[in-house]
Formats: sequence, structure tokens, C-alpha cells
Amino acid sequence: MTTRNTDLLLTAIAPAIWGSTYIVTTEFLPAGYPLTVAMLRALPAGLLLLLLVRQFPQGIWWARVLVLGALNFSVFWWLLFVAAYRLPGGVAATVGAIQPLIVILLARALLGSPIRPLSIVAALAGMAGVALLILTPHAALDPIGIAAGLAGAVSMAAGTVLSRRWQPPVTPLTFTAWQLTAGGLLLLPVALLQEPSLPSLTMPNLLGLAWLGLIGAALTYILWFRGIARLEPSVVSPLGFLSPMTAVILGWSVLGQSLSAAQILGMVVVLGSVRLSQRAQQAKPAPARLATA
Repeated sequence: MTTRNTDLLLTAIAPAIWGSTYIVTTEFLPAGYPLTVAMLRALPAGLLLLLLVRQFPQGIWWARVLVLGALNFSVFWWLLFVAAYRLPGGVAATVGAIQPLIVILLARALLGSPIRPLSIVAALAGMAGVALLILTPHAALDPIGIAAGLAGAVSMAAGTVLSRRWQPPVTPLTFTAWQLTAGGLLLLPVALLQEPSLPSLTMPNLLGLAWLGLIGAALTYILWFRGIARLEPSVVSPLGFLSPMTAVILGWSVLGQSLSAAQILGMVVVLGSVRLSQRAQQAKPAPARLATA
């Protein structure tokens, strides 16, 4: 149990740090370059890690790493930005919070994992908590933005489950290096074609990119993929609810944004849903007819 709790805590660090992405992006980076920033977040970090591990994929792993890099980074980040630009932040985050539900279904289909009712309840509770945290009464709904948000959730859910199914005989550090590099390389031509060149970068810009790349990508995804290798995807995925919670806390503590009673309740619900998802995995397995592939 101690080892499991350690794995959970280390994995939870990743989404907690991801919650800083919004404040770093808005306060430290030039506006209007989402694809370029995403590429600069992934590719330099991936190449740096690749330089450290000095190990390349072999055989079938070239294709698998490209698929995983696209699902976890290129496609996911692209759709995330589409949703963010077309929807208010609260709507985009709430739509994306459906990911743990998708993970449960994909894990059943691809890994044969049992579907536990308590996991479904925890995922729904987490979505409600995120909605309380950042959804406003006057939020507008854009069909393309909603579709992008849902597709982005499917992309990362598929990447999470496939990262569990496709476990290469290498360390999480090497696996992260491969995926970040692949994701960054796939983003590179899109960023060059779709966006103008970056202006001259200031010291705050460079610090922001260093944080997003070295800490927000390299370190966090090493912990994230380590967690996926050691824990069930349905245990790891709900930890993502910690990201919007961290973003709200940082907005309140650093930017002086207001913190309402509904948001505090949302934090309690989010933490409760994460705890409930862990309890679901400790409960008795679902009936055999559900657990059989």
C-alpha cells in the first residue's frame, strides 16, 4: 500500500504542475502563438531527454511512438487550443473533464479492464467539481469548440490507455523522450505553416518556455508515464482533475482573482472524486461477464 500511495502522489504531481500552464502562458509568453508554443514546449524537452538517454526506438516502436506522440501531444494540444479559442475557459475545461469516463471505456475495450460503477460515479463527480470550479452562468457554447474539446479528450484518453498497453522495455525517462520528440516533430511543420515567426524573446518569455518545457513537459510526463505503467489508467486519469483546481488556486493566490464559495465546493468535490476513484480500484472486481474480454 505504501508503494501504491507513493506512485499516486508522484503521478499527481504532473497534473498539479500542469495547472500552472495558464498563468505561465498569460503572464510570461507572447500571445497568439499557441502551436509554436506547444511545439517549443515538446520538441526541445524531448530532444534534451533523448540526448540524455541516447536510445532510439526499435522496430514496431517507431510507429507506436509516432501514434502516442500524436495522441498525447500533437493532436491533443492542437484540439485543446481550438477549444480554448472558441469556448470560454470554464466550458473548455468542463468538456475536457469527460476524459476519465472515456478512459474507463477504452480500458475496457483495449485492456479488458473491468468497469466499476464506483469509477463511473467518481468520474461524474469530478466533472461536476470542475464545472463548479470554473464554469460561469453566462458561458457560450460553440459547436466546433465543443467538438474539439470532446475530440481532444478522446485523443488523450486513447494516448493514456495505449501508453499502458504498449509498454516498451525501457525506462519512463526514455519513453517520455520518444513521445515528446515525436509530438514536437509532428507539431513543427504545422506551427511553421500556420503561425508567423515569434518576436524577439524577452527573459520572461525564455523563463516561461523553460518552465513549460523542462518542468511542465519533461518532468511531469516522466512522472505521468511512470504512473501509467504502474497503475490502472482509470486510477491515473482522474488525477487530471487536479489541474484546473491548481489553476484556480494560482489565479487566486498569485493574480488576486476572486475565490467563490462554489469554487471552494468544487475543490472539495474534485478531491472527493479523486479519492473515490482510488477506492473504486480497491473494491471487489466487477462480475466476470464484465471483466471477460
